[in-house]
Order: sequence, then structure tokens, then C-alpha cells
Amino acid sequence: MNRETHLNPNGLVAFVGKPCSEFTKEDIIRYVSENGIRMVNFMYPAGDGRLKTLNFVINDLEHLNSILTCGERVDGSSLFRFIEADSSDLYVIPKFRTAFLDPFAEIPTLSMLCSFFNKDGDFLESSPEYTLKKACRVFREVTGMEFQAMGELEYYVIAPDDGMFPATDQKGYHESAPYAKFYDFRTKCMAYIAQAGGRIKYGHSEVGNFTLGGMVYEQNEIEFLPVYAEEAADQLMVAKWIIRNLAYRSGYDVTFAPKITAGKAGSGLHIHMRLMKDGRSMMLDGGVLSSVARKAIAGMMRLAPSITAFGNTNPMSYFRLVPHQEAPTNICWGDRNRSVLVRVPLGWVTGVDMCAAANPMEHEERYDTTQKQTVEMRSPDGSADLYLLLAGLAVACRHGIESEDALELAERTYVDVNIHSDENKDRLLMLEQLPDSCEASAGCLERQRHVYEQYGVFSPSMIDGMINSLRGYADANLRRDIDGNEPAMLKLVKKYFHCG
Repeated sequence: MNRETHLNPNGLVAFVGKPCSEFTKEDIIRYVSENGIRMVNFMYPAGDGRLKTLNFVINDLEHLNSILTCGERVDGSSLFRFIEADSSDLYVIPKFRTAFLDPFAEIPTLSMLCSFFNKDGDFLESSPEYTLKKACRVFREVTGMEFQAMGELEYYVIAPDDGMFPATDQKGYHESAPYAKFYDFRTKCMAYIAQAGGRIKYGHSEVGNFTLGGMVYEQNEIEFLPVYAEEAADQLMVAKWIIRNLAYRSGYDVTFAPKITAGKAGSGLHIHMRLMKDGRSMMLDGGVLSSVARKAIAGMMRLAPSITAFGNTNPMSYFRLVPHQEAPTNICWGDRNRSVLVRVPLGWVTGVDMCAAANPMEHEERYDTTQKQTVEMRSPDGSADLYLLLAGLAVACRHGIESEDALELAERTYVDVNIHSDENKDRLLMLEQLPDSCEASAGCLERQRHVYEQYGVFSPSMIDGMINSLRGYADANLRRDIDGNEPAMLKLVKKYFHCG
């Protein structure tokens, strides 16, 4: 067993002695047999964005082998709206790399995420999970690079206010206990997520922090490390499941909703991306953003209106996407600029060993900081379909790399000012805006659908279903109709409180 796997918080990785990406059926059977595992759970994301669960008691080794090899049948029409009841049977087959010990089960239980297969034994063409798999495969085939991603998972924890050490309203960013009340809850969530295979970067309290009706509302964030996009979606799905379960057992309420009350910070789901080739980052060239990275950004600029169809999927999403709320409204990008749609964060490109500068006993070290450079899409929120969002971003970045005018588009949409300041209003007027409703988002997807359907990544039936679903909200004038009507807005908040 090497030191790296021994230190891994995922007990299966430590036991098997190799990365989860290399897990085999034999590894799973050995872990179950030697660790007293008595049950197996299959988990799979359905059309409502939540993980569903199928429980198995392990009768004997032959039964376990059958479960792992053959999977099981499920009713697809109860999981996805696009599947008809008269041809609804699907297979769910476990993905061994996702196996983890269920931290909440009293009976020792091993859980795994699953892929969907149709009656012919082929991947279910329209499933979100397979759509992401196709998007990543096409990205690799067309560009020769790997598409990696990570999420910033923001959420509110809600509990009775004890009146002690009140936090400063809307000033919760990186606050410490006792002003931040849910430090222990967040760190326990992080530990559980890591044990389930999540590659976590860090966690902290966020800006949103207020009291209302005798309750404390505290915004927190858990940020992940970049991994292959398919793994990133799986990790975010499991993380949301863990946070909700731990909150329930702790007597707290939790929401990932984009808006939970008037005048307070909403929660986003910012997605960072990087492009890799042969283990090297392709994001920088000579210490500055590479042309391939700028082309990828241009693709996101072009498809930004329709990306909302995957990342902002209910009417409350568009109550978050308003000016002056640190949420983007205009289609532009920039360096270290939080008023833009796509941000290029600090990338450790100074060439200075700051560790040695801060610690005189350290010798200067040449650390490859190019791996740290990402670009961040800031429009998505917790209502997102995680698999389709990442698939859409992979399509957008690939489209930009393929487009002849990509560098020109990147130049035209770059800003280096706060576009919401009065002195920059002329620059703001030159920028296109994101859609302001689900209906408007559906129209954008209709106009740009050919890009997503190219190479067979998104199926036409899936795009049709998304357009119909978004238009079904009939919210084209909703923001205008209830402007200033706080009770009406709070009624909608309650309706979509547990989205995604």
C-alpha cells in the first residue's frame, strides 16, 4: 500500500491500496467480505436532480456477484419525464469507482452510484449522466485535451436563534466561531464527503448571514478540487445528499436555493474549469492566460444565454441574477473581477515563493503552480442539473476552441472594470444580458440547440423536454409582476426551497 492511498480519507481507497478510478468488482467483493458489509445501496440521479436509492441485503457471495455484475431493473418512467410508461424498464449498473461506506447507515452498507442502460444494453442516450460522458468524450476527441471541473457548493443552514454572539448582517464571509454558528456542522459535512470520495479543497462561511423570525440563516460554502468532469458531477451529487442528511439528523434545515428571502445574498453554484493534456495544464502560456483558454471562454460567452437552461432551472434562479448582488447579469469575462460572468481568478503566476517569504526557515522551492489556474462560470445555482450543466460547459468550451472567431469574441467581451459603476455604464450597455426568466432561457436554448446536438452529445428529445419544462413555468413577466411584493416572492421561495 503506498502512502498516498493510505492517507486517503475514503476507507475503500485505503483498504484496496489504489485510486478509486482503478476499483474492480473483485476489489468491491473483497472489501465487503473482509469488513462486515451487510447491505449494498445503488444510488442514481433522477430527473428531479435528487439521488434515488435501491437497497440490497447481501444474501451470499453469489448474490453479491450477481448484484455487481447485472445491476437491477428500475421503472424509468418514474425517474424521468421523457420515458413513457409502456416502455419504461431500465437497468441500473453500479460504477465501482464511486463506492463508499454509507456514513448514516446503522447496518454496515456500501453505496455506489449507477449508470442507466436501455433494453438493448446500451447507455440510456438521454440520461443526464450519459450526456456528460458523451460531452467529455467528444471534447477529448476534438481537442486532444481533458475537460476538468470543480464546484463551489453554497448553501444556507437554518436553525433557531439563541441570541448569542450575533453575526454581522450580510458580513459572514470567512467568519469564525462563535459568530459563525455552524462551523462544526460544516466540517463534519466535509469529513463525510471526503470519506465518500469527494476531493475537497476547503470550506468556509459565506457572505449571507441574517436572522429572521427567530431563526438564524447562515450561508456556507464547500469548494472542491478539479477532477474529470464526470467525477465532479458525481461528487457534487453525493455532497448535496450528505449535507441534507446530516442537517436532518442535526435538527437543521438546509437549502441550496438561489434565493431564500428579499434583499439577502442568494446561493450560487460556481463552476471552475481547467483544460489538461498529458497531465499538464493548458490554461497558461508564458505566465498569462493561453489562447486555448481564451477560446474556451469565448465559447462560454457565445452559449452563456442557453447554459442557463441547465444551470438556472426554476423561476427563483432569475431573482438571484440581478445587478449589484455579486451575481452576473451581463455576458462578459475578466481577471479577478466578481462583476463578470466568467472570472479568471488569481493563478499563482507571480514566480515568487510566498511560502519561503512568510517562513524564513524554509528554502525556496519551485512548485508547479500552473495546475492551479482555472476559469470560473458564475451564473449557475443550486437548481442546476449537475450533469447537464457540466455537459453544457464542456460543449461551450469545445465550441469556442473550434470557432474561427473565438479570440476576437474573447477580446470583445473582456472587461477590466466594475461594469455596475456609474462611470462604466457605457461599457455595460455594450454587453449582452443573460435571460431574465425560465421562458427566456428556453428561447435561448431553442436558438442555440444545434451546438449542443452537434456530435450527438445532447439528444433532440432531451432538448425538447428541457425547452417544454422551462416554458411550463410561464414566468416571462414574473419579476416585473411581483416587484416590491415581498409576500408573493416569499411564497415562491417556499415553493422552490428544496430545489436540485
